[in-house]
Amino acid sequence: MSSLYRERNMFFKATSSVLVFLFLTVTGTEYVLAQESDNFKEFKGVVMNKRTKKTLEFATLSVSNTNISSVSNLDGQFSLKVPIDNLGESVRISYLGYQTLTMPLSEFKAEDNQIEMVEAFEKLPDVNIADVDPYVVMKRAMENRGNNSLKEPLIVKAFYRESIKKRRTYASLSEAVVDIYRSPFASEAKDYVTLDRARKSTDYRKIDTLVIKLQGGPYNNIGMDMVRNRDLFFSYDMFDIYNFKFDKMVNMNNKNVFVIDFKQKSSIVEPFYQGKLYIDAETYSLVKTEFSLNLDNMVKAKKFFVKKKPINADVIPLDTKYIIDYREQDGKWHFNYSRIELSFKVKWDKKLFNSIYNISIEMAVTDWKVNEDKKVVRSRERMRRNVILNDQASGFSDPKFWGERNVIEPDKSIDNAIRKIQRNYERKSP
Repeated sequence: MSSLYRERNMFFKATSSVLVFLFLTVTGTEYVLAQESDNFKEFKGVVMNKRTKKTLEFATLSVSNTNISSVSNLDGQFSLKVPIDNLGESVRISYLGYQTLTMPLSEFKAEDNQIEMVEAFEKLPDVNIADVDPYVVMKRAMENRGNNSLKEPLIVKAFYRESIKKRRTYASLSEAVVDIYRSPFASEAKDYVTLDRARKSTDYRKIDTLVIKLQGGPYNNIGMDMVRNRDLFFSYDMFDIYNFKFDKMVNMNNKNVFVIDFKQKSSIVEPFYQGKLYIDAETYSLVKTEFSLNLDNMVKAKKFFVKKKPINADVIPLDTKYIIDYREQDGKWHFNYSRIELSFKVKWDKKLFNSIYNISIEMAVTDWKVNEDKKVVRSRERMRRNVILNDQASGFSDPKFWGERNVIEPDKSIDNAIRKIQRNYERKSP
């Protein structure tokens, strides 16, 4: 049982302190200026189901013969910035359960591109559920992680966004471009992050006397990488913690993929995960996962998220959702996108109404390169693992803030919040 508690402790370190509840403190910081560039072209549009016209969220768009990629937002909208030198390439659009689509960039317009995807109805291999042993699939997935992963050290460019809403109104919004220095897969060295640029807006009037801050920033998303974080999930201890069940076979990126359900055993009282794993049937690589934290043990679940709170407030997690997506390139898979959604209820003593807060944290890899020179950034230039990004960024008014960097197109609700922020800024400007 000692291994189980070791796993639980590592789990706690990876997922705790996502939230910090503090009384009102505002820290002023330096504004990060953008650099304009004419060396790229931007393409915008929407990804949708060809038959139903339903938009497709979190579709991956990647430029051929490069490591450049982007992800569609909650409304299926995308923005893809491509260097001038790569305009002769094609774009590969992929989405779970749909035929992968490849289109030359020459067919893209600057605006209003409609990418229509066709559901994958091709015949899948005849699979007898009784013949698929999910425990064998999981064991092979664990054993093949090294073979399926990039072994070189990498410098990964990623876009990061975190938002806090009180019910439906945005109270805080922060965005950043970061560089992630990833160690070789077999290395024990920890990955670390440096900040390229960031911006934020916070309206503390919308969150009463309570300030909610997210601790950890991009490290939250990196920590949820099941393939890299071997203490989080893929270890032999997982067979002591979880029950596994084969669900079905699906098509993903023109590949056959096992869908494995997992849920913690009823005999375990500590909060662990439950959800689905999508595992490539040929290479046994994890290509996608969707899961949540088991909140049945509410007393222990609370401790996973809240670092500090007022004495007269009770913070109750209502729902959690984690999505991780991996991308294949040259036969290897790497972390491509992750999203964390958390909902909390704050109950105040002697108050009739409760406050509901919704937190969203997402990060998308937009480019990467092999760290051939083994470049190392000094410790003082790295983001701290307990970083509060909202305290390290300011300003939201520059429409060319991101320059040539690929970012996730804001969904409609965030876009409205950004426009409101910019209008307020313009009114206050002399």
